[in-house]
Amino acid sequence: MPLSVVLHIPSPPVNGFYVGPLFVHFYGLMYVVGITLAVIITRRRWRAVGGDVTLVTDVATWAVPAGIIGGRIYFDITTPFDITPHTWYGPLAVWDGGLGIWGGIAAGAAVGIWRVHRAGADWRLMADAVAPALLVAQAIGRIGNYFNQELFGKPSTLPWALEVAPAHRPSGYLAFSTFQPSFLYELIFDLALAAALVWLGHHRNIRPPGLFALYVAGYSAYRIFEETIRIDSSAHFLGLRLNFFVAIVGTVAGITWFVVTQRRRPAPEPAEQAPSSASGATEPQSATGVGHDQP
Repeated sequence: MPLSVVLHIPSPPVNGFYVGPLFVHFYGLMYVVGITLAVIITRRRWRAVGGDVTLVTDVATWAVPAGIIGGRIYFDITTPFDITPHTWYGPLAVWDGGLGIWGGIAAGAAVGIWRVHRAGADWRLMADAVAPALLVAQAIGRIGNYFNQELFGKPSTLPWALEVAPAHRPSGYLAFSTFQPSFLYELIFDLALAAALVWLGHHRNIRPPGLFALYVAGYSAYRIFEETIRIDSSAHFLGLRLNFFVAIVGTVAGITWFVVTQRRRPAPEPAEQAPSSASGATEPQSATGVGHDQP
C-alpha cells in the first residue's frame, strides 16, 4: 500500500454520541469547549491589566448568544441553499453546521462593546484581551468541522489529505476521495496568530485596540487564501466566492485600523479627584478606565 494512502486523514466514523436519549453533536460540543477556553483566557488577560474578571463573564453571557445569532444570520443570508430543507427550523439548525464567522464576530463585538461601555470600562483594552482568545475558540471550532465533514478544500493527493465520505462530497467531486483539509490549515493558523498576538502584547508597545485590529487583519488575510481552495457551496460574486471579497475588505480595514490606532496620540491621564464632603469620597479609577479586582 502506498505511503501516501496510509497517511491520509481518515473520515470520522461518527459525528456525535448519545447521553441517554440526547444526541450530542461533536460540532456543538467543540463550540462549547472553544467558548469556555476563550472565557478562561480572557479572564486571565483582563486581570493582568487590572480588570474585574466578573465583567468578562457578563460580556460573554451577552456576546456569545449574539455571536451565534449573528453568525447564523450571515450564513442564512449568504448561503440560503445550504439551509436544512423541508423543516421549519432549517434556518436555525446550527447543529448541522453553518455559522458565518464574519456575522458572528460583528454581532458579538458590538454587543460586547456595549456591555463593557455600560460597565464604565475601556472596551479597547477588553478587545485586546479577547483577541487571542477568539482565535483559540475558532481553532477548537474547526475540529467540529472535521466531524461534520465540511469546510474542506479541493481534491488532493497530499499525504495529509482528508478522506471524505461520498455523502459529504460536493456535486461534481464524487469521483474524488481525498481533499485538502482546509479546516486543519485554519486551526493551525489560528493558534499561530494567537501566539503571535500574545507575544506582541508582551514585547511591543501596542496601543489598544491594536491587537484586535491585527486579529481582524491577520485572520482576514488568511481567509483570502482559504477561499481560493475551498469547494463547499457558497454565494459567488464576479466568479469568485463572496467571502473572498469580504476577506479582502477585512484585511484592508484591519490594517488601516491598526495604523490609525498606533499613530493616535495617547489620551491624557485624568487627574484624580479629591474627595468632596458634599458628594462623599470616591475611589479614583486608573488611567485605563478599568477598575481593579476586589479582594
